[in-house]
Amino acid sequence: MALRLGYLNQQTAHWVLEPFVFDALMKKSMRWENLKEEHVRYDSHQKGVDMRIGLDIASMAFKKQVDQIILVAGDSDFVPAAKLARREGIDFILDPMWAKIRPDLHEHIDGLHSVY
Repeated sequence: MALRLGYLNQQTAHWVLEPFVFDALMKKSMRWENLKEEHVRYDSHQKGVDMRIGLDIASMAFKKQVDQIILVAGDSDFVPAAKLARREGIDFILDPMWAKIRPDLHEHIDGLHSVY
């Protein structure tokens, strides 16, 4: 088992109003001076995680270190990695945590399973 952490891109991170708050301010049903801490959130995105996982999958497949990979994700960015692993004879199972996945990803996996 491996957990891959990326980094937060501070260049694109910023504070945002929750959508319902923005709507209320625009409709003037809420005033700026009534804003509370829970009305805003810091919006940041991790970068580099998909690439790290893809490299891990490729490395394990080429070195024949595993017979099966279970990926907990649902991102179509993993299509090339899944395709490569399957070409190398690895059983590739995807757990998208009950989320719908795109057909192009579904086409390149051996199994789809979400657990509680």
